Amino acid sequence: MALVVQKFGGSSVADPEAIRRVAKRIAETRRVGNDVVVVVSAMGDTTDDLIDLAAAVTDKEPPAREMDVLLTAGERISMALLAMAVSDLGITAHAYTGQQAGLLTDSMYGKASIVGVVPERIARVVANGDVAIIAGFQGINRATNDVTTLGRGGSDTTAVAFAAALHADVCEIYSDVDGVFTADPRVVPSAHKLPALTYEETLEMAAHGAKILHLRAVEYARRYGVPLHVRSSFSTKEGTWIVDETTRARMAAKLEGKNEAPIISGVSHDDSQAKITVAGVPDVAGSAAKLFAAVAGAGVNIDMIVQNVPVDNPGAANISFTTKIADVPTAVAALEAARDEIGFAKVLRDDGVGILSLVGAGMRTNPGVSAQLFKTLSAAGISVELITTSEIRISVVMESSQLNRAVQAVHTAFGLDAEGEAIVYGGTGR
Repeated sequence: MALVVQKFGGSSVADPEAIRRVAKRIAETRRVGNDVVVVVSAMGDTTDDLIDLAAAVTDKEPPAREMDVLLTAGERISMALLAMAVSDLGITAHAYTGQQAGLLTDSMYGKASIVGVVPERIARVVANGDVAIIAGFQGINRATNDVTTLGRGGSDTTAVAFAAALHADVCEIYSDVDGVFTADPRVVPSAHKLPALTYEETLEMAAHGAKILHLRAVEYARRYGVPLHVRSSFSTKEGTWIVDETTRARMAAKLEGKNEAPIISGVSHDDSQAKITVAGVPDVAGSAAKLFAAVAGAGVNIDMIVQNVPVDNPGAANISFTTKIADVPTAVAALEAARDEIGFAKVLRDDGVGILSLVGAGMRTNPGVSAQLFKTLSAAGISVELITTSEIRISVVMESSQLNRAVQAVHTAFGLDAEGEAIVYGGTGR
């Protein structure tokens, strides 16, 4: 007997038929002897619909607290319906909000962080042989007793948090694709499913555009050693295992007959980023620190950073960085407020950029990967604006109009194409 935490995304519970299909999978998992805890997202596009409703009743930015109260309604609907469907199959199931389940957060509305999990109520349900179904994406701030949300994709993190707190044997993440692929199958139909990845590889892919898993969920899983199994709720195929490096190597040896994992695991891309350039920053110690302190103080996360000194103005630097398009107005406002203190000339923004990232643990010991990447992009006539690297990743910024073509070219150049086409059952990847 194992304790299994199962998370089902919005496309997996998009309508009554889908909910009944998911209920059958849950019931089957319980009937073979496993204890089961389920985390569920809102049905289909419910969250987007709720956001549209808010926009329809106010011309102003809705209060963050009230938005969190509104957005948690989607998961409450799906958790209750799924509990009914499971109970209809003869397996007793109980639905719980994040607050009722014991998920504690800080007070950051819209993108709260988990500060603790008190799973006693869920543990009692499991000990009684019943199924607990938890609303994902939401928790409670104990100081204020207010509902908070974890940000889009936060149901993944909810599932991993409960898997860690309950010492589950595995956390299964169900979506509308059969696992993690070498690229987004909607962009590269010849992408193939990866049997296993390390936490480190998955973090790099999730941080740079791969939408199959929430970044914070992978971080949480790595911290607490929770094995993740990414699968499709539309099929019974084996998915992608996300594990530590030792387990990954052992699985690679078993599946591929060798001890080393492939050099390149995949190509991820992100078209939700923008580039901000702060021109004429005084080239003196402390200027960059003030600049990034202003951005951080506004709660804006930064991805890539590049600094250069113009030939025609050696006393000043241009600092470029990328961030989410949605955060650009906030970042620009924070920079403009600090203009006099920092002493820069102007702020420029470019929303027409995309980021391509090549990821693979094998890059550590294999030279020539960078050369092959840039040779491929050059042959495709694609110009690169910014470059950053880590031990297992190379990321490049380019015009967003060139991004899909670049992903396809790089995927082929590194021998990642499969013979058949990947299946996307739903259409969202979650």
